[in-house]
Amino acid sequence: MNDAGYPLRPVGRVASPLTDPATAPKQGDEGAPEAWLVFDEAYAPALDGLHAGADVLVLTWLDRADRDVLVVHPRGDLSRPETGVFATRSPHRPNPIGLHRVRVRQVDGVRVRVADLEALDGTPVLDLKPVLDGER
Repeated sequence: MNDAGYPLRPVGRVASPLTDPATAPKQGDEGAPEAWLVFDEAYAPALDGLHAGADVLVLTWLDRADRDVLVVHPRGDLSRPETGVFATRSPHRPNPIGLHRVRVRQVDGVRVRVADLEALDGTPVLDLKPVLDGER
């Protein structure tokens, strides 16, 4: 494989009351509070067309993850057998890219309020993509 590098630039950060990985929900639909995606001003034009009610996929860089983990007990449950991270939603993985389906609640300039985001406060946002549910 070519290891020439694949530079990623965060476009924003998560602003959330969630600060402790141990107490944060494992998935957004498990009690995650509303949070804000706060984008760098340079990316303001990229938010054009985003509106309340839209379902979007948020890609994040799970910056507090352990990148050396290859197998885990799913959901941290030691009674379950170890499983390769590529078959789980564990944040600990070689490239800790988070994938979060959220609903946009409000767009206010470069701030986007979303529901169902389990990412921790300060998590870098890499990208947003609309959910395609039959629309193209």
